[in-house]
Amino acid sequence: MIIHQHLKRLKIPLVISKIFVFLQCYANMNLFINDIPIQLLKPGDKPEEGNFNSEIDATADPITKAKLINHVWIRQANTDHLNTVLDLVNSNVPTHLLSLFITVDNYEAVKIFLKTKFKVVRAAGGLIKKKDRFLMIYRMKKWDLPKGKKDGDEDYKQTAEREILEECNIKVKVGKKICTTWHTYTMNRNSMLKKTRWYAMDLIDDSKIKPQVEEDIEEIRWMTRKEVYHALENSYNSIRFVMGEYYRKKEKA
Repeated sequence: MIIHQHLKRLKIPLVISKIFVFLQCYANMNLFINDIPIQLLKPGDKPEEGNFNSEIDATADPITKAKLINHVWIRQANTDHLNTVLDLVNSNVPTHLLSLFITVDNYEAVKIFLKTKFKVVRAAGGLIKKKDRFLMIYRMKKWDLPKGKKDGDEDYKQTAEREILEECNIKVKVGKKICTTWHTYTMNRNSMLKKTRWYAMDLIDDSKIKPQVEEDIEEIRWMTRKEVYHALENSYNSIRFVMGEYYRKKEKA
């Protein structure tokens, strides 16, 4: 339960931090669909006791939206079951699902399936530190971290550095990788799956800091830890996860 401690140290509310306890337990895909955390587990893997409220055997029980409440573990799932889950979670109908484990029967087949169901977009972003403050951007009525798509033959670190310059007009030094997140969205009626690598960064120069309004960025703000706490209440689960992973790795180092 290490990540829970780091989110608590950041003073993220307990109801939020519990969502991410399960994400730290396995080195599998950290997937966010409609901002709901979903963990795909390999055959034989299971979540720790206490991290789920209900269990569904996909080979015996139909998967319905009514069963996807709070924290759920689905076991023995194949690609057809996964497709059903993705369609249910990705609908516009409100859901009471907070987090989801899915233990699949063929992990490689699932990865191939996801690449056929979604168009994969690769991106990179960063958590930038200036002394005891962190940079956050206000975009689309949410507090977020700067990130963007890979361009040409860039590596992920080059992408992250360029995107920070474009979106915030600041120069940074890219450090170690924090984590990788995957989240879905729709563009021109196409289902997209964005793979984002997140890096810790140190500020070099913010003398010309300026939000890129063309990318709908309304504000850039350096925040104390307390201010970050309040901002994360109006942010995305994936961004909360990045912050939690940053503190977990920082203390581990």
